[in-house]
Amino acid sequence: MFKAIDIATSGLVAQRIRLNTIAMNIANVDTVESPEGGPYQRRAVIFAEGKDAGNSEGTGVHVSEIVKEPVYRYEYDPQNPYANAQGYVKLPGINPVVEMVNGMEAQRAYEACMTTVTVSKAMFNSSLRLLA
Repeated sequence: MFKAIDIATSGLVAQRIRLNTIAMNIANVDTVESPEGGPYQRRAVIFAEGKDAGNSEGTGVHVSEIVKEPVYRYEYDPQNPYANAQGYVKLPGINPVVEMVNGMEAQRAYEACMTTVTVSKAMFNSSLRLLA
């Protein structure tokens, strides 16, 4: 029973990181200059199977890495100080609609993990009541 809670908890942590990354992408959709230089680069979360040290079975999920995607779009704005010689500004290649859909998907996955924890706790409590 505790293994189910541990697996669901790992999903909660992974989806929270994913939601934070998506929120960061949406917040920087028009960021022309980032601290690294150049436009903001969209981040994507990569999940991997969690492994227990003494067990070959999977024990949930974890974030293996957050990768930057160097995809850009160009917008014509000759008045912008970041415009190139042809008048185009290099912007992050982030689609807000796609990010919102990804956010809704991550939210649903988070809710499913939370339901798993709640149901597991209820089953554990019912087992304890049967023993009493």
